[in-house]
Amino acid sequence: MPEGIGWIVDADVRGYFDSIDRTHLRAILRQRVNDGSLLCLIGKWLRAGVMDGGVLQHPETGVVQGGVISPVLANVMLHHVLDVWFAQEVQPRLKGRSFLTRFADDFVIGCEREADARRVMAVLPKRFARFGLRIHPEKTALIAFSTPSARQGSAEGNGTFDFLGLTHYWAQSRRGYWVIKRKTARKRLRRTTKALWRWCRVNRHLPLQDQYGMLCQKLRGHFQYYGIRGNYRLLDVVRRQAEEAWRFWLSRRSHKSAISWERFQQLRKMFVLPTPKIVHSL
Repeated sequence: MPEGIGWIVDADVRGYFDSIDRTHLRAILRQRVNDGSLLCLIGKWLRAGVMDGGVLQHPETGVVQGGVISPVLANVMLHHVLDVWFAQEVQPRLKGRSFLTRFADDFVIGCEREADARRVMAVLPKRFARFGLRIHPEKTALIAFSTPSARQGSAEGNGTFDFLGLTHYWAQSRRGYWVIKRKTARKRLRRTTKALWRWCRVNRHLPLQDQYGMLCQKLRGHFQYYGIRGNYRLLDVVRRQAEEAWRFWLSRRSHKSAISWERFQQLRKMFVLPTPKIVHSL
């Protein structure tokens, strides 16, 4: 985050992929695409329909969930609605420095001055409403995020915000300086541990080698995304939760007896789960 930015607008678009207005989307596409055959092909993609519970449905709004072109169309729409608008119309009118960071439909806006952040906060719903989109009122907040030594109290923020599954917060470095750190968001951590528990329960009948291979893949994938500097402790929590879930459901493969801790220790030496690894250093 740029130095001096003290206010964060953490916003969320309600049901973005399902609520995209196709009329507005086609109008945006025509600004850049002059090939009629390509526009016709995109229209067929939009009308492909969605298979839900064995029934084919053709919704009138939104992009087809799971369609190969859907992420691209959604990104093109939001680029026009938010990115271009913020760079060309909003930033020139702000008195302090600002930035916009967006990934798909998740975005945060940082402002140096509180007045600028409140102006952006007030105009965002109006901008999105012009294109048939809605800002989620409960998941959108104005947060004071300046350095703790210079922080001015705000009743609307707690000094932390979640973005892309990571909680951003202030903490002191080993040298005593205030720095921004990141850790796995609480909801994502809970969802991951529940998913591991559920997977071990459903697949406890598989051979040990197969279970071990899949657990390793799941843990490595988690470490690849959340393996960011300062987040090692929560990575280790996920590994220990996976180990506990595995032992619990292996003990219930048979009604005769549970796996003792000594027996499981022997299995741990044979099937060593991946250790947490810091992949990203920001």
